[in-house]
Amino acid sequence: MTITWGASRLSHVLPGGRSKATLHLWWNGPENLHVFPILYSYFRSSCSWRVRIALALKGIDYETVPINLIKDGGQQFSKDFQALNPMKQVPALKIDGITIHQSLAIIEYLEETRPTPRLLPQDPKKRASVRMISDLIAGGIQPLQNLSVLKQVGEEFQLTWAQNAIISGFNGDHG
Repeated sequence: MTITWGASRLSHVLPGGRSKATLHLWWNGPENLHVFPILYSYFRSSCSWRVRIALALKGIDYETVPINLIKDGGQQFSKDFQALNPMKQVPALKIDGITIHQSLAIIEYLEETRPTPRLLPQDPKKRASVRMISDLIAGGIQPLQNLSVLKQVGEEFQLTWAQNAIISGFNGDHG
């Protein structure tokens, strides 16, 4: 790892040693060192999209470390990534000296630690509605059309299975 003085960049090898990430450091004196959060993400992951949208709405600059869920049998299964997230899932966000897994937990942390602009409504009843819809998607719809489930369904039936999971979830058909 190398650090250069001033507005600098820190490079390090990522999980699996396949690529490098760059961490932006801004140095405005000893008390003002700012390290951008690192989002471990896959471009097609709806969970990662949730976090990227929240980061964008909050205006938070961050670095992205791509974790390809398909290449090489899935980079999320590497020992390095498993050390970062034992669940072997994206997204994971390194921020404020901690690593947070699960998109809703990440979004709640961002909302609690960086309250403006607000992502959730001020009114508790409306907040409950937003959380209910979020939980429905994260817990009832998305897992059923996730890559690990679709692999079990078989390629021939994947599209139909995923569409049915989404439609039944939004219709409230939880059987």
